[in-house]
Amino acid sequence: MSYFDQIYLGNALKEWIIAAAVAVVVYIILKVAQKIILRRVVAFSGRTDNKFDDAFAELLKQTRFFFLALISVYAASHVITLPAVVIPVWNKIIAISILLQMALWSNGLLTFVLSQSVKNRIDSDAAGATTMSAMKFVGKIVIWSVVLLLVLDNLGVNITALVAGLGIGGIAAALALQNILSDLFASISIILDKPFVYGDFIIVDDLMGTIEHIGLKTTRVKSLSGEQIVFSNNDLLNSRVRNYKRMSERRILFTVGVIYQTPLEKLKQIPDMIKEIINRQEKVRFDRAHFKQYADSSLVYEIVYYVLDPNYNLYMDIQHAINLEIYRRFSEEKIEFAYPTTTVYLQK
Repeated sequence: MSYFDQIYLGNALKEWIIAAAVAVVVYIILKVAQKIILRRVVAFSGRTDNKFDDAFAELLKQTRFFFLALISVYAASHVITLPAVVIPVWNKIIAISILLQMALWSNGLLTFVLSQSVKNRIDSDAAGATTMSAMKFVGKIVIWSVVLLLVLDNLGVNITALVAGLGIGGIAAALALQNILSDLFASISIILDKPFVYGDFIIVDDLMGTIEHIGLKTTRVKSLSGEQIVFSNNDLLNSRVRNYKRMSERRILFTVGVIYQTPLEKLKQIPDMIKEIINRQEKVRFDRAHFKQYADSSLVYEIVYYVLDPNYNLYMDIQHAINLEIYRRFSEEKIEFAYPTTTVYLQK
């Protein structure tokens, strides 16, 4: 009997060599096919608006090494005769590997679909985009929880007893992780109640910025100066949040001071003059203009109007135009602006 005819684990050595060669060849074929198909699908998806090819490309990317190796070994296993004691273990390995790969495919598909939905909604429906992000997290938990239970069931674990045990252990874990869980539930509250969503401009105490990300534990805000501010969800939910993105109109209050030497007739004309100036602007609603008080070195007028758009840059453009026109009209009417002055009277 030649060396290659010697028996190892119920099969001749040459059969093991053939099986190994089959496994390697099948793996190479599968890997090369995966890369070629993926390259062509990605190139094709770049020329079309159809998202099905993008989803198929994502599934190909989620096909892992262990799954291709499993198929290769499964093909090689037909060349040899497996011992009776190995067959049950081998069947469990196959089942668990298939479950894990299916979980990866489901997870990748869910991520792709919801990410596309978030991308499409982020400008027109930021609240819907926030909800989609929460659904992605919940969906991943459901997928991996189901897979974990199925894997344990294949390994012979009593799932009923395990679930009962997890219920008792969950109470202890909840007590130990109260801070993390409080942030988690705060995140769920933010997503469901939607006090703010992606893209909203908020002010919390003396901090302000645009919502960039709402996570499980933290919410990230990009400040006006460019840095990222990270808030704990629980702290953020317990704070007084001012959401300027929800503003339908902006109330503007400003004052103008004139000198005490201004004639009475000119003082009477100022409110109508300012009203006329404001009403000439677009997207504004004039409210009032009153001679408010006698200040230390000026006669103060208080003016209130509304900008019928929450855009801050628009408000600044309107205020800029109003200020220039007030300056021009006051110059024409010989009305002088007040500035801090002190008059000293000397008595001999």
